[in-house]
Amino acid sequence: MTRTARALALATFLILSACATRPVDTPAPSPAPAPAPVKPPPVIVMPPPPANAVAAGVALAAAPPFVTQVDASRALQAFRTSCPVLLRRQDQSGLTNGAAWAAVCAEAATVAPANAAAFFRDRFDWVSVGTGKAFATGYYEPEIAGSRTPLAGYAPIHGVPTDLTRCTRADGQPGRGRVDETGTCVLYHTRAEIEEGALASKAPVLAYAADPIELFFLQIQGSGRVRFPDGSVMRIGYADQNGREYVAIGRQLRERGILPPGGANMQAIVAWMRANPDQGRELMRENLSYIFFRELTGPGPLGAMNVPVSERATVAADPKFVPLGAPVFLALDRPEAYGFWVAQDTGGAIKGANRFDTFWGHGAEATQIAGGMSANGVALVLVPKVTASVARAQP
Repeated sequence: MTRTARALALATFLILSACATRPVDTPAPSPAPAPAPVKPPPVIVMPPPPANAVAAGVALAAAPPFVTQVDASRALQAFRTSCPVLLRRQDQSGLTNGAAWAAVCAEAATVAPANAAAFFRDRFDWVSVGTGKAFATGYYEPEIAGSRTPLAGYAPIHGVPTDLTRCTRADGQPGRGRVDETGTCVLYHTRAEIEEGALASKAPVLAYAADPIELFFLQIQGSGRVRFPDGSVMRIGYADQNGREYVAIGRQLRERGILPPGGANMQAIVAWMRANPDQGRELMRENLSYIFFRELTGPGPLGAMNVPVSERATVAADPKFVPLGAPVFLALDRPEAYGFWVAQDTGGAIKGANRFDTFWGHGAEATQIAGGMSANGVALVLVPKVTASVARAQP
């Protein structure tokens, strides 16, 4: 190539290069703005629940104008039964002490049934605890079919296990539990674990229930009767509990929309469980609490005071808010539960001021009333004269 040709080629290349598009530098994206600081939600510190009736507040109240002699007479008899225990029992509510009941207990022994309402009206102070707004359910003494020997499909009715004890767990909390193989106090077995055989030979078997659902509800009631094929009956009562949380399965069904509000009575719950046996079994196991029984050979069933409870007269209450053995007047929106009762029992779900569980005895009518009982109203606790003023004066 001549010098001239080379010069021409170079000039052409330079011209073409000048026409090429130069790349444009893309600016770096701006950094995202820092998120605005999120203020933590305010910490709401809920005050602890009142420790007892005195802490909840006590106020004198007037006796209601409408009282019936029938329930007053039943309550008088239940009160008489309670008096020997009431006189020596320590009152957790702070309202009274054993000595305060001596005069009214002595007088109760001589009061004619026809004068029962006047006795309760005139010889006691009527007080409201806290707001006085009451909620009451019902319980009864169920009778279930059973066997003295194991049969296919039957569920064991356990007595108290030998390894159930009271101890202090690693978290510092005392309560029911068991000591494991390392010597550590741990929570006791759940309902599911017990049903799967965790007790092995650690607990006596009193009898065998033909229907696990009926046994479940007998545990909720706390006592009952087991009728055997030969017609004989064993009466069983609460002996102990595994220390695990009680879960109300009716509430579970309402919250999940399976049963409507107000429709989760015992009859509806049982019907759903029978229609859905697998789900029903799992639902029962959500209630971790498990009750152990003992055979009752005397009159019964027995309440928390270890005296026989009386149908349409005994009420379960929280002893921190009602002295066990004290008369109670419930002015409720269910007429069959309106009137005088005596606090002779307690219950795992019966906690707090003005929460009550009314006892209706045994049989079809008792089952029907108790299973559908859900009543609201006002509760008044009856304490011996003057003691209410002393309780109100406490700081």
